[in-house]
Amino acid sequence: MTQDSTHDFLVIGGGIAGVSAGARLAELGSVLLLEAEPALAYHASGRSAALYESQYGHAVTIALNLASREDHDTLDGGVLSPRGLMLLAAPGEEEVFARDVAKMGLDRISAEDAVARVPALDPAAVAGAAVHDDAWDIDTDRLVQQFVRMIRAQGGRVETGAPVTAIARTRDGWEVTARGAVHAARILVNAAGAWADRVAAMAGIAPIGLTPLRRSVARIPAPAGMDVSRWPMLLGAGETWYAKPDAGQMIVSPADEDPVAEPHDAWPEDMRLAEGIARYQDFVTEEVTRLTSSWAGLRTFAPDRALVLGPEPADPGFVWVAGQGGYGFQTAPAASRLVADLVGGRAPQLDAATVAALAPARFR
Repeated sequence: MTQDSTHDFLVIGGGIAGVSAGARLAELGSVLLLEAEPALAYHASGRSAALYESQYGHAVTIALNLASREDHDTLDGGVLSPRGLMLLAAPGEEEVFARDVAKMGLDRISAEDAVARVPALDPAAVAGAAVHDDAWDIDTDRLVQQFVRMIRAQGGRVETGAPVTAIARTRDGWEVTARGAVHAARILVNAAGAWADRVAAMAGIAPIGLTPLRRSVARIPAPAGMDVSRWPMLLGAGETWYAKPDAGQMIVSPADEDPVAEPHDAWPEDMRLAEGIARYQDFVTEEVTRLTSSWAGLRTFAPDRALVLGPEPADPGFVWVAGQGGYGFQTAPAASRLVADLVGGRAPQLDAATVAALAPARFR
């Protein structure tokens, strides 16, 4: 067993939550980031729908979305590209459609206008359509790599293939064992995604009650060989399915949220994929005859479905960056800045009510 040097911050987790937190904390001191998998952004972050839609999510998630916009526009020259969002309702879904339109501030359009934007749609199947043009694709790899560069620019280290096997509290901070080495740090940052409660338990911290939820996704050929590159993301009323252009094809999901007993490298369920394809199929004229690939990821939520950001009340040397759900990429710039502000003793840029609604103390 080798002994590593002491760091100010040790971040567990190399998804978007961990790399963004590490980047902000690197401005305050030395950072070591440990990721269990051989590559960064392997689990939930690598399986994201990668959309920035500011009005999507819990009220405090929306606050983080809005506070993140400037960074999305400027980091590495900007990581957003035009996509747009279209909400669709089938007959009988008019009430839930109206609620979604009001909640998300969408603009209603006719079925004919919807078909003009997405020629594969069947106008007879569209009982309601609404759009928001201010929705954007996120270049997730560029954003992850930009945060990694920020860590390294301050002398920080990022290690992959380094699963944490033990955590011990010391008089001066923490000792974390990973890949045959013991790393010492003053502050431990838990950005372990679906494994965040497990990391807390290893550190002697009470769990939050985070729940990993499986989401299944299929990739299918573009309908009738159409050019889908300028189509918006399609969302079913009540978020019962979605479809999005992806590398010349379409990804389709039933927007499932099936709880899993233990966090793991998720795989899709065939029946769930079939449900998503069927819901999408109801709105389009082209029959789906094959999948080109499929996958699943775990979206991890706190009991109130808001992110968990900041020091643990029982031990401020333990910092939570968890519960991102499906909002990790779009909230990362503001969420990571908030964590660094709280750790560094700076006044947060977000209002006090939002900070309190995100704090781990709400579960204590």
